[in-house]
Amino acid sequence: MSTSPDLPAVARSAPEIPRHYQRIVLASRPRGPVLPENFRIETVAVPALGDSEVLVRNHYLSLDPYMRGRMSAAKSYAASQELEHTMIGNTVGQVVASRHAGMAVGDYVGGLLGWAEMGVADGAALRKLDVTQVALPVYLGAVGMPGMAAWYGLTQIIQPKAGETLVVSAASGAVGSVVGQLAKLRGCRVVGIAGGAAKCAHVRDVLGFDACVDYKAGNLEADLAAATPDGVDGIFENVGGATLEAALARTNAFARIALCGLIGGFNGQEMPIKNSRILLIRRLSLRGFIVTEHMELWPQGLQELQALVAAGKLKYHHSVAQGLASAPQAFIGLLQGQNLGKQLVKLN
Repeated sequence: MSTSPDLPAVARSAPEIPRHYQRIVLASRPRGPVLPENFRIETVAVPALGDSEVLVRNHYLSLDPYMRGRMSAAKSYAASQELEHTMIGNTVGQVVASRHAGMAVGDYVGGLLGWAEMGVADGAALRKLDVTQVALPVYLGAVGMPGMAAWYGLTQIIQPKAGETLVVSAASGAVGSVVGQLAKLRGCRVVGIAGGAAKCAHVRDVLGFDACVDYKAGNLEADLAAATPDGVDGIFENVGGATLEAALARTNAFARIALCGLIGGFNGQEMPIKNSRILLIRRLSLRGFIVTEHMELWPQGLQELQALVAAGKLKYHHSVAQGLASAPQAFIGLLQGQNLGKQLVKLN
């Protein structure tokens, strides 16, 4: 079930192949906040296909917080985005030409084809998508990488038990919204943290969280304490900083923390845990994870997520920017928390 009624139905037809397409490259590395001038849009020729390669017309581009880290030259868990190359990003689209035995013209596929209207990849690197039960853009959200991040952190790290209380930061986002719903299906009390009354209303009334704390209201610690009278047994952290500190203060002994993201520090701010003593006193387990390092579990997780979406038991929302040229500003807005749910770009 989607709360984005403007997403069109997907027609199964192979469009005509153009000679050129547009892409966005990383023109310069941000020094502080990301700016539009860090990107450049280019027109490039459609390349000829090699053996086993597939040409895809991208329909939707996913914008995700991890991209900010890849724009930096600093050493991290993955290689930095190269300057003058197509910005990294997951896409879903339709095969328009194929030299791969397992991919036919008209097939719908997902892959890492970047900020571009079209892309070429080895067919083995693409995931064939069933659009008969799940809409195409959902494979970039609830049944894609964000959904898998939610599923992995919850099931493999927090391992919740019925009756436990979980706190989820960035609860209205693509990852947090799935975490809370999966935890509710497992019998947990779930408290979200989000920015603004409208987002908190969505988290409670649409996604079904038990409570949501608006950190912008200025009473984060007191409001979170009121929402977690029995303490906290699990934390799914997407932000870091004040939200993590407030949640840690509410933990019960042996609580588990899944550290998925630190969007609060993507512009280079330090993100220390000020009350680190609590990790020892309450014997907490804190584990960071990168979901793409656990591909062996993706089939299991995606099967559950797809079944829940198809059955209407996992809700989602899309914020959709129109056209490739809108991607930089939509990405900047994502980093500023302007989106609700999954941020997508619908490509022409």
